[in-house]
Amino acid sequence: MDKKKILVTEDSPTILGLVSESLKEKGYDVITAQDGQEAFEKARRENPDLIVLDIMLPKIDGYKVCGMLKHDENYAKIPIILLTARAGEKDKKMGEEVKADAYLVKPFNPEELLAKIKELLEKRKEE
Repeated sequence: MDKKKILVTEDSPTILGLVSESLKEKGYDVITAQDGQEAFEKARRENPDLIVLDIMLPKIDGYKVCGMLKHDENYAKIPIILLTARAGEKDKKMGEEVKADAYLVKPFNPEELLAKIKELLEKRKEE
């Protein structure tokens, strides 16, 4: 099995490190970004298998990054998980509008995140 490449975008170094390490332990190849502009550029350059994206980011927010990628046919099939502290219904609805594949709220259970990543990667493989 080839190593799946995951782009993790998070402006908190602590959460970025936690998510990155847990993914590396599961055998994923991890790329990181700390703001929306960097995430967008790395997504286009690296073409990851999946993206974990915070919403409240410097430069470009996660909603906008997600929307821009989902509206580009070259990147639209990349599953995107929004991982955020914003738990309101309005926020979740916005996640649906930008076509995010999943919406997880912080504080999050790392096992739940790993399970969602595995599920989305398997679903993409079937397409």
